[in-house]
Amino acid sequence: MPHWIRRKIILPVVAAAVLGGANIPPMWSAANNWMHERKINSAEYKATHGFWQVVELPKGQRVNAIHAALLPSGKILLIAGSGNDRTQFEAGTFKTLIFDPANGHTALVPTPTDLFCAGHAFLPDGKLLVAGGTLRYEVLEQNVERAGGTLTVKNESPESERAFPKGTAFVAPDGKKYIANDDFVVPAATKVITPAHTKNAPPTVTITAGQTKIWVDAAEEGADYVRTTYAQYEFVGLSGIDAHNLYAIADKIEMKKQDYQGRKEAYEFNPFTEQYERVGDMHEKRWYPTLTGLPDGSVLAVSGLDGSGEVVSGAQNEIYDPQTKQWTIRRDLDRYFPTYPALFQTDRAGVLFFSGSNSGYGPATKGRVPGFWNLGDNSFEAVPGLRDADQLETSMSAFAGPVQDQRVIVVGGGGVGESAKSTKRIDVIKLGDASPRFTAGPDLPHGTRYPNLVQLPDDTVLITNGSGDYRGRGASDNHTARIYHPSTNTLSVAADPHVGRNYHSAAVLLPDGRVLTVGSDPLFRDKKNSITGTFEQRLEIYTPAYLFRGPGPVVGEGPTTLTYGQRATFKSMSTAGVASARLIRPSAATHMLNTEQRTVALDLTAAADSVTVTVPSSQALLPPGPYMLFLVDKNGVPSQARWVQVN
Repeated sequence: MPHWIRRKIILPVVAAAVLGGANIPPMWSAANNWMHERKINSAEYKATHGFWQVVELPKGQRVNAIHAALLPSGKILLIAGSGNDRTQFEAGTFKTLIFDPANGHTALVPTPTDLFCAGHAFLPDGKLLVAGGTLRYEVLEQNVERAGGTLTVKNESPESERAFPKGTAFVAPDGKKYIANDDFVVPAATKVITPAHTKNAPPTVTITAGQTKIWVDAAEEGADYVRTTYAQYEFVGLSGIDAHNLYAIADKIEMKKQDYQGRKEAYEFNPFTEQYERVGDMHEKRWYPTLTGLPDGSVLAVSGLDGSGEVVSGAQNEIYDPQTKQWTIRRDLDRYFPTYPALFQTDRAGVLFFSGSNSGYGPATKGRVPGFWNLGDNSFEAVPGLRDADQLETSMSAFAGPVQDQRVIVVGGGGVGESAKSTKRIDVIKLGDASPRFTAGPDLPHGTRYPNLVQLPDDTVLITNGSGDYRGRGASDNHTARIYHPSTNTLSVAADPHVGRNYHSAAVLLPDGRVLTVGSDPLFRDKKNSITGTFEQRLEIYTPAYLFRGPGPVVGEGPTTLTYGQRATFKSMSTAGVASARLIRPSAATHMLNTEQRTVALDLTAAADSVTVTVPSSQALLPPGPYMLFLVDKNGVPSQARWVQVN
């Protein structure tokens, strides 16, 4: 382990106080703790189950790590934003931490806006696209002081769009005022001229108003500002033709629960300057969106809560072009999903697979069926066979084994909303089968919401973290880990993590083959659910069993850039012989969502002091961008990864 990590060992010290009239229980507990520590620190145990180490960062460097991404520099980007802390949000305190797992160094970097609950995906040049975030925190109904609601603002002038600042006021027919909570732009109206069908008749001119949705709050507190019927609202301060062309409508203004609201800003995080770089805004505000990279290097954004706290319409799906750094609405890709849907690029360009995993906002009966989404014709082919299909919220999905196998697993999950239900289910689907359907895999030992899945260089998958109940209620963190073996569809026992993790946790593979886990945001800290929970700021690193089986291969000199179909040779050393080579895309994880990670098998020819690998020719299998090249020996021991760029 790195020299800077030192794990606290529990010593068999007998408590001085007498508990419950006897001192045997604490003595017995101390002895058990000592025996357990001795067992898990033994070489034999580590070589079979691996080893966990808790990492406590300096006080000034701790953040509520909700998003975790492995950068091509080998460092970890931990994004908190406001960290699900309303006080930090209202103070405008937003945080991002860079953590170097090789030496323990940390650095806080300026965070331009609240990126809490944004989406992210790597771009072909290695930068991380981060889009969306939090414009406003939810307000429960009992805490609502000002009526609020969604206005549809219209522009009947085809001359130009109109931009308005946060604080723009509208007046209802009864004179009451409502205030916009953010900047907004109203598109120009569209003007269509249709030639007449008869000679000398004038053409028909059709004007369709441009429109956008915004959120407004009552100018003052109280129920007098509630409106329950349709009304038209006028801009305060406009006159003449502007007052005629620009107006707003709404069906209601209420004092009910107000959900989180999304942001439209997007940034590229530069892993080498370690700075956020502003790019074009999304057309739609998004909180809890999924960003999925496509084979041509562009990125598709779907779902999320919009600027009114409603799930974004499927007609607002949009694509980011890393060349122009702008977004384009794709109304031809009209497909609705619940928030943070798990969308995977399949081995067919233009076809995505939705596993059903999601983070929950949206109706229980809409957009939750797993299946294939064809971006060519916008068709959707549902797939059958998934067990506990009503418990896909807070589940996680991942490719298992090389992406060429097209094997996806769906692990754990729970009922809709704050349901106490959770499932042990691991189901498997082979996307390349003639008639794909889910089949049963091995069950987890406990019902598990919020599992984290990490693909390892030896083609297995680490399954860790999670709780039996919603956000760890009832002290239900599982404190267990398992290794899934795709080749046999079985589980083996991994060492138990020391830190329980549930909601707002994440896990990523490190370049040395270890795994970093972060975060956890429990509702409560006790079994009786009487003490408010606190965010888990400790990190924990898992060293898999394969790193206790002797030295692994070494990847030496070779090309830093790979092209499709290329044969590339790297210097190598291995005492046990190189058995396989894998390209693994770096992870970008949050909310049980990590559609970035994929393992790509490379054809391999090994010589005495070198290996020659063949890069697949398919960009659907291997989207452009940064990858870690791992060599794995005949004992399953991986090398330290070498970073390469696939163009």
